[in-house]
Amino acid sequence: MQLLTREIRNTLLASGQAEGDHWPVVKLFAPTSAATWLFSELEPDGDRLFGLADLGFGSPELGVASLAEIEGVRLPLGLSIERDLHFEAAHPLSVYAEAARMRGHITCHPDHLTCAARALAAAARGAPP
Repeated sequence: MQLLTREIRNTLLASGQAEGDHWPVVKLFAPTSAATWLFSELEPDGDRLFGLADLGFGSPELGVASLAEIEGVRLPLGLSIERDLHFEAAHPLSVYAEAARMRGHITCHPDHLTCAARALAAAARGAPP
C-alpha cells in the first residue's frame, strides 16, 4: 500500500510550511500491534514527518519520524505499516495529543476528543478543566 498519496503528500508539505496547530492529515498503523501515528506535517526533504506517535507502550508523544523508516518496517506474516483509508480528522493535532496523554494511547473516539478539547480550552482560559 502506498502510505502517502500525492494529495496527502502535498497537504502535509503545505502544513509543514505554515505556522499553527495543524489537523492530522494521515493515520498510519501497524496491523499486528498497537503502533499508530497521526501526521500533520512533512518537511521539504520528503522524509521527516511531524505528528503524534504511539508505539503501544502507554506513552504517546509528539515528534518527528522518518517516512523511509516507517515504509521499511516489515511485520510478521509479510505485513507492513498501513494507512487508515477511513481516517478523517475531527480536531487539530493538539486535541489528539491531549486525548492520547489522558488515555495513554492515540484515540479517535469522539467522546475522548471532546473531553480533551474542553480540557485544552479550559487551560487556555486559566480555568480548571
